[in-house]
Amino acid sequence: MPMTLCRNQGISYYRFTPWLPYDRIEHGFFTRTGGVSPGPFDSLNVSRGVGDDPRNVTENRGIVLRCMRGAKLVLIDQVHGIRAVVYSNRHPFQPPPAEGFEDTADAMVTDIPGILLTLQVADCQPVFLVDPVRNAVGAVHSGWRGSTANIVGRTVQVMADAFGCRPEDMLAGIGPSLGPCCAEFVNYRSEIPETFWKYRVGDHFDFWAATRDQLCTAGLAPGNILSSGLCTRCGVDSFFSYRAQKTTGRLAAVIGLKKPSQ
Repeated sequence: MPMTLCRNQGISYYRFTPWLPYDRIEHGFFTRTGGVSPGPFDSLNVSRGVGDDPRNVTENRGIVLRCMRGAKLVLIDQVHGIRAVVYSNRHPFQPPPAEGFEDTADAMVTDIPGILLTLQVADCQPVFLVDPVRNAVGAVHSGWRGSTANIVGRTVQVMADAFGCRPEDMLAGIGPSLGPCCAEFVNYRSEIPETFWKYRVGDHFDFWAATRDQLCTAGLAPGNILSSGLCTRCGVDSFFSYRAQKTTGRLAAVIGLKKPSQ
């Protein structure tokens, strides 16, 4: 497994081991432990949309921010769509939003050091994109709807258009999410496009493989694509899983560019 489990003051999060030498990149896939929320959101829930006390969510987000040593977390209102928002000080793009404001989108890309793009997940794939040449990063929330709409491929193109990224320079990582062991779709004939049936084994689907193929089609080198191999439903003691628990919290998946002084 190409991941390192990090611990910081009782907080646990995973990082891609091959990315650790990139000293400009900060990233982490947080576990559900070490926060302040009670059950069923125990304990490091970062979503205000699941029924948890907003005060707990604010404190949990602060815990994540301190672990990542960033200036601010930037979150989006995730709606299982395909929109990617560009945060940049370049014209015509926009700087990161003020605290408490969330754009409606399912992907974010930025070239601004110090801000931390933060996804909220509980089975959906958190996919990170990194261009170490152009110093730009992206975070993609890819549930099965986003996967079938190729949101990861679209986001690679957004980074190319916004920052001049070349796909062959880019790295990608698929974080803890629903694995093929647990991604059951009994009604797949009406839910999943037939073009995706090649990823089917019985009633289960391998969306990790689908994402890898989409990234390769977008121009990334196969050797630059990592997958955690961690299934959130199998690891429900460590991760939030909507499939396993329905009412539950959301994990933080965080990536950003470090400021030069960090």
